[in-house]
Amino acid sequence: MNNKCPHSSSDMLWMAPEHLRQRETIPERAIGSQKGDIYSFAIIVSEIMSKNTPYGDVNCSAKEIVMKVQEGYVPPFRPDMPLECTEGFAELIKMCWDEQPLSRPDFPKILAFLHVLQPQKQRSITDRMIKMMEQYTDNLEELVAERSEQLAIEKEKADNLLCRMLPKPIAEKLKQGEPVAPQAYDEVTIYFSDIVGFTDLSSQSTPFQVVDLLNDLYSLFDGIVERHDVYKVETIGDAYMVVSGLPVRNGNRHVAEIANMSLDFLNFVKKFKVRHKPDVQLRLRIGLHTGSVCAGVVGLKMPRYCLFGDTVNTASRMESNGLPLKIHMSDDAYDALSKIGGYELESRGEIAIKGKGVMTTWFLLGKEKKLEESQLLTTLPTSSESNKSPSPNIVRSRSSSRRSVKRERPKQAVGPSETIISIDGTAVYKNKSAEDSEQNDSGQRNNGHNNGFLPSVNA
Repeated sequence: MNNKCPHSSSDMLWMAPEHLRQRETIPERAIGSQKGDIYSFAIIVSEIMSKNTPYGDVNCSAKEIVMKVQEGYVPPFRPDMPLECTEGFAELIKMCWDEQPLSRPDFPKILAFLHVLQPQKQRSITDRMIKMMEQYTDNLEELVAERSEQLAIEKEKADNLLCRMLPKPIAEKLKQGEPVAPQAYDEVTIYFSDIVGFTDLSSQSTPFQVVDLLNDLYSLFDGIVERHDVYKVETIGDAYMVVSGLPVRNGNRHVAEIANMSLDFLNFVKKFKVRHKPDVQLRLRIGLHTGSVCAGVVGLKMPRYCLFGDTVNTASRMESNGLPLKIHMSDDAYDALSKIGGYELESRGEIAIKGKGVMTTWFLLGKEKKLEESQLLTTLPTSSESNKSPSPNIVRSRSSSRRSVKRERPKQAVGPSETIISIDGTAVYKNKSAEDSEQNDSGQRNNGHNNGFLPSVNA
C-alpha cells in the first residue's frame, strides 16, 4: 500500500513515519518497505475494530495529523485504541505501529500471535487478510527478484554485444559516458587475409552455401583469435582483418602475436573442409605489416572502431600481392619479428607494390625448431656423373638478427661429390664454377624469375 506516491495528506494517514520523513528528502519517488506495510496493517486493524476512519476521534486536520506522526513525538502520535480491543489485540496493534521499524513484527509472527490469542476460533476475516497480505508480500519479493535477475541477464547480453563490436576498454568508457578520443599508436602489426578464388567458388555455390562457408570458417578463426593478444577489426566478404598492439599496447609482442595467429590460421585452413565441396582446398592468402596507425570510434549508430594510416594500406598490399597458403610480410614486419627471434623466414626479394614502388618482402614459414647441438653439418650428395652445376639454394639464418643469403668462397678444397652447408646458413661450394652458377641463377631470380622469391633448401 506504500507503493504509490500519495497526492494528499489524507492519503498519507496509513504511511509509516519513516517513510513520511523520507518524502522530505526524496520527493516524487515511490517508497515502501515490509516494515512500513506492518505499520499500515496496524492502522487498518484499528479502523476495522473502531468502525471509523483513521484518527476519526482526533480533532485535527489530515495535514496536522501527518505532521505530528512525522515529527516522532514521545509517546508517538497514533489513533486512539478502540474500546472493543482486548488487551492482547491492543498489544499487537501497538507492536505493529511502533516508532522503530525493526521493533515491528513480521506477518508470520503476527499470525502466530493471533493463533495464540484465539486458539479455538476459526480463521476470521482478519486472519484471511493477514494471509493475503503475506502471500502478496512473498509474491512481490519473488517477482522483484525474478525481474532483477532478468534485468541483470539482459544487461550482460548488451555488454557482451557491445564488447564484440568494440574493444573492451573502449566499450567500458562508452558505458560510463566518457568521450573516446582518437589515439595514435607508434607501432602495431596488422593482419589481412582473403580466400584466393573465392569469386569462382561463390559462382558455383548458392548464397546460403556461401554464408555457411564463411560462417564456419570465420567462427573457427574467431576462436583462434581469442587465444592471442589481438583484436579482430572486421570482416568484409571473404576479407579478415586483425590488429595487435591496440587499444592496449603490448610492447613489441604485437608482431609475434600476429605471427603466431597467422601460423595457426594457415595450419587450420589446410585441414578445413567445405561442407558442400569437401574436395576443394581453401587457399588463404595472408599479408602482414608493422607500422604506426591512428585509431578511434566512428559513428553513433552501429559505431565502429576504425584504423587509419598508411600502415593499413601497406598491410592490404602485402595480402593482395601474396601467394596462396603463404604468409607474406613487409620488411618492417620482418625487422620487428627478427628482433624477437624464433621464426623461420624466407626472402622473397624485391617486388613492385602498387602505390608503394619496389619493396623487399618476406615469407613467414613457421616457428624455428630448437636444435640440440650448436652446430650441425649436413652433407648433400650430388651426382659426380652430371655436368650440371648445383641447383641454387637459399639458407635461412637461425639467429635473431636479419636473415640473409650468405655465400663465400671455400678456403680449402672440398670433396668432388658433396656440398657442405653449415648451421649458420653459410653455403660452401666445391669449386668456383658451382659458385658462379649460383650467382648467375640468383641474378636471374632478382630480375623477376621464379615469381620473385627464392626456393628453400631441405637440408
